[in-house]
Amino acid sequence: MDLHILDHRLRVTSICKNGLVNFTHPLIKLIFLRNRARCKFFSLTETPENYTVVLDEEGFKELQPSEHLLVESSVWLPLNVVSNGNSSSSSQAVGVTKIAKSVIAPLAQQHVSVFMLSTYQTDFILVREKDLAVVINTLEEEFNIYREVGGEYSAVLSQDVHNGFQKNGKEAPQLTVHPLLIPQNQFCVMSLDPDTLPAIATTLIDVLFYSNSPKEGALPSQDLDCIKFFSFSLIDGYVSLVMDTEAQRQFPADLLFTSSSRELWRMVRIGGQPLGFDECGIVAQISQPLADNDISAYYISTFSFDHALVPEEDIVSVTEMLRQHRKEPAC
Repeated sequence: MDLHILDHRLRVTSICKNGLVNFTHPLIKLIFLRNRARCKFFSLTETPENYTVVLDEEGFKELQPSEHLLVESSVWLPLNVVSNGNSSSSSQAVGVTKIAKSVIAPLAQQHVSVFMLSTYQTDFILVREKDLAVVINTLEEEFNIYREVGGEYSAVLSQDVHNGFQKNGKEAPQLTVHPLLIPQNQFCVMSLDPDTLPAIATTLIDVLFYSNSPKEGALPSQDLDCIKFFSFSLIDGYVSLVMDTEAQRQFPADLLFTSSSRELWRMVRIGGQPLGFDECGIVAQISQPLADNDISAYYISTFSFDHALVPEEDIVSVTEMLRQHRKEPAC
């Protein structure tokens, strides 16, 4: 298999809920006027806490500094595993479990923090630019590694990154066991022809920017077992959406498409307190047991917490499996 280092330099940001009004214009421009914004990598995910926005340097220019905007200090590079020239799909399971043993676990062992973004089309593994030499050294035995520059791929030669590099010989630190939350929402992973974005503009704007506005006379929600989660990505011309079935009903059914089985997904939310960006091995803790049992999983990291989506029919076994696995002593 090949590992591609994509030609994007990304920033990971967070917009607080009460500050969203300050960013509606640039976000609408990034979603609907991508030619004017010249942004090639854009992802926005709403959680109960905030909006996580991951975007390239051109897109980042659109976000003005504000007390409502938090910016993680690092520049991140997206990696993509491909097989036979296409996104890897050789195993039965889909999503992050395809790359759990070949990418996620080895990087965790080398103390490399990753930020995961699964989409309808593929999985992006974001690593800090400063960790790239470690990433290449760790993964070069498993993959042919290529770097994209200006749309062209060239092989990354070992000597290009090994000069002065020493492989980490330390043992991996003891991992923190974070609590898991299993909300009751049913989720869909979907896509959309980007040319039809104008047809859903009103609905998408309403879901993203007005769904949290209190409705007159409405009582506070008593359904504490469901959480707000909506993710929209527009990356290199491909649209990916993750939403629960309640949000899905607001969109025209004939424009959104999913796999032929039209499966529903349930969420495993990782973290009791915000996870931060320096801890390593969080994704591996979740993805490796799923990979061992050949269970599909989409994985979306956000500024505060991580989220794994697994098939609805597997949620009971996955919950038990993860809780049991996390009780076992580390090897």
